[in-house]
Amino acid sequence: MPAKYSHVKKRPPPKKPRSDGAASSTHQHHQDHQHPSPRTDKSISHAMSAVSKLERTIARILLIRFEQDMARLFSTHLYCVALLHLPTFVLRCVTIGGPSWVAANADSDEIKDFFRTTIAMDMRQAGERVATKSVLWTYTALRHFAKSNGIPICQTRGLHSARLLPHYDALKAHLESLETRHSPAFAKPPHLGPLTEGVRTLTEACEKSSRSQDWQYKVREGYDRVCSTLWRVAREFDVRGYGLVLRDKLTSKWCDCGCSTDHLSEVCEKTVRLEEEESGVRSGKEREWDGRGSGVGGWGTEEEEDMWTVEFDFIGTEHELHTKHADGGTHDCCDMTVTELMEWRYLRAEREKEQGNLAFKKGDYEEAIQRYKDAYAVEPEMPHYQLNLAAAYLKVNNFVEAEKACDISLTQHKSVKAHWRRAQARKAQGQTEDALRDLRAVLRLQPSNSEALTEICLLCPSEAARIEQPVASGSSSSAPPPVQGSTWIPAPKVPKPLPFARGVLDDRKLKISTIPITVEIPEDLSIFAADTASPSKTKATATANADALKTSSGRMMKQTFQYPSWERYMVSKAD
Repeated sequence: MPAKYSHVKKRPPPKKPRSDGAASSTHQHHQDHQHPSPRTDKSISHAMSAVSKLERTIARILLIRFEQDMARLFSTHLYCVALLHLPTFVLRCVTIGGPSWVAANADSDEIKDFFRTTIAMDMRQAGERVATKSVLWTYTALRHFAKSNGIPICQTRGLHSARLLPHYDALKAHLESLETRHSPAFAKPPHLGPLTEGVRTLTEACEKSSRSQDWQYKVREGYDRVCSTLWRVAREFDVRGYGLVLRDKLTSKWCDCGCSTDHLSEVCEKTVRLEEEESGVRSGKEREWDGRGSGVGGWGTEEEEDMWTVEFDFIGTEHELHTKHADGGTHDCCDMTVTELMEWRYLRAEREKEQGNLAFKKGDYEEAIQRYKDAYAVEPEMPHYQLNLAAAYLKVNNFVEAEKACDISLTQHKSVKAHWRRAQARKAQGQTEDALRDLRAVLRLQPSNSEALTEICLLCPSEAARIEQPVASGSSSSAPPPVQGSTWIPAPKVPKPLPFARGVLDDRKLKISTIPITVEIPEDLSIFAADTASPSKTKATATANADALKTSSGRMMKQTFQYPSWERYMVSKAD
């Protein structure tokens, strides 16, 4: 990495006094180091403080921009899901449940749970994909800002953050403007227009099967409603809980050593200059210093918005791109793509989780806890590992750690299980009001949850008298009766009425399940390096894993995994 801030140098260690005639002068020089000039020491401290503030301001800009890019780009991805995959989903459901089944059950737990598991898988990939692109975009913006203010940029090492010190006030003002905006959330991108193609796909499918106009109308109504459900479920996820590797570097590792652009520029500068040579400087990057032209709404170009169809790579330094042989030579990394590395990482984490589940069923909760911790260490952007960990902690009455595990999970996804298990942990610690708040959150997400309703009545006996009618047990799309004047029981949201009469088949229970995948994996999956969750090490890790595979016994075994996706699922009648 480039040298850091030459104007802030450490004082050299004092030399030992010599025994010859020069000892007297050396001793005086030694005293000068022990008692430096107060004016000099104050200027050094001031410079270090100014640089530290600058570094943290730039790091914060990078993080907020990443969160905004996550919301914008993943919203675009969800739009593509609604356009390409939901028509097929609707057709599969109505084939078994009847033409109006989706319209009548668009807000059911069955559909929402399928959306939750699949979106969680996509979010896991989005954190790394968007972080890679967002950092490059923000660096490009900072670089353009620097050039417009006459700041020189090294052709090989790029922009050094210390050169931005004279413009700290402008950067701080931009950060403050970013922080005053609303937290980024998922919403249908307005510039992408209506889902006309999805409706057309459904209409053509209905016409091919000679369905009536009434049948087609009900199917289209179901499609509109299930698209709305997709956005509502997505808003349960919090972009601030993703991009953990980037977040860790920007909030602790890099800032503490003086990072910001210095750690990024050597890689980003090469990419930016290459793009400018091939395509020229885009006008969109010149309209505003923040590099986004029209703002968070984005440039809206296919190339920059579709993060799921382009090849990408993690930001790494040059020494990470090569690995030394035992004979001292070097070789390039294996041909494993980042996407393949991510899949292997998920399989390894799932393997640890399954071992934890086996231990949990046997009552070996300590072993289960360790397995769930290992799974989370490998794949920290999947919230359900912390949920499993919380369940195991509850079994051993470690309620403090159970609450912490739920806290971590809730930073990524506001799920029913996380709120429920945190309520149990808080109740055991005597935190009644906090437990009630979690139970209330459960009912907001799942109004039909009878366990949460019963628990509220146990914690607040006064609420039990307000309920005139018992709620049916089990999960269903029907909500409990409204409770007038209730303090802790939220009033259920009244569903939008159907524009047609509800059919007999609309009450049919359907099961939406992921089709498992079976892959061959090494018998000892631990040969894979444990730090695959770190993008800064993925190149070296890929080579280490490839070498480990070559030197292993080669014995493989078949393993079945659940891999939620928009393509691999089945719809069937519930037993």
